[in-house]
Amino acid sequence: MRGLTLKKLQALWQLFRLEHGFMYGVGVWIGAFIAVGLNVEINSIIFGFLTALFLQAGTFALNDYYDFEVDKANKRRDRPLVRGDLTKQDAMRASLIMIPLGLITAALVNFPSFVLALIITVMGVLYDVKIKETGLGGNSYIAFTMAAPFIYGSVVATRWITWDIAMLSIIAFSAGLGREIMKGIEDVHGDALRNVRSIARELGERKAGIIAGILFGISVAFSPIPYLHPESAYHGNLVYLGLVFITDVILMYVTVSLWRKRDYSIKNLRKVSLTGLFMGLMAFLAGIIIR
Repeated sequence: MRGLTLKKLQALWQLFRLEHGFMYGVGVWIGAFIAVGLNVEINSIIFGFLTALFLQAGTFALNDYYDFEVDKANKRRDRPLVRGDLTKQDAMRASLIMIPLGLITAALVNFPSFVLALIITVMGVLYDVKIKETGLGGNSYIAFTMAAPFIYGSVVATRWITWDIAMLSIIAFSAGLGREIMKGIEDVHGDALRNVRSIARELGERKAGIIAGILFGISVAFSPIPYLHPESAYHGNLVYLGLVFITDVILMYVTVSLWRKRDYSIKNLRKVSLTGLFMGLMAFLAGIIIR
């Protein structure tokens, strides 16, 4: 029984993609800290983090529910529904629990926070049900979720979006869109089952890799701007510059790998790019704490 319980917990972790949820939660903190410094109300920090964690968990569970056949065709053994560790009904029930919890915690912060969380949630549900099939539209939504934690954190702390948040959101959106287009290369065969019009299916895998690399390059090009801008919280911050340089090197490695004319593992490049995004989060956080 104990082994079964641990197996179930592992399956739920994978269903919810909790490693992403913690990153989103940290992103909310970073957004709040950038907006007002470290003087953020503790309740806002706690409930803002939980909102990001719960809502992403609920929408990921719903995504696995609707993508079951696609994931099965793509032999996604990392998906608990494909392995049979959880059922589609389990995923739907989990989604119906986590999404309301996220909206409740958002309402406990402030009204603008609740409204923004509700908008993001509706977009997430529409993505799972239909928008994903549009290809670039679906990719753009997922990329937006990479920037949304920063935006949400600013709204949690100030009820507004600051200049630094806008700049960091552009960086996160560009990298996120590149990563999603790259993911479409890996999923090209399974996406055909749901008629997902991904860039890889519409233009070919080679062109999709080129476009993804360009978007990673845009993210890299924007990354020094907070360091250079005199009104930015990161102006002249060497800690930020050093950590974001590591991020840029990782993303450029992914770009070069995509552009080289030989076989490569998209699955491995996705993992490498996720490491780069995590380092980017650390750069934003450390740059605020260490000035």
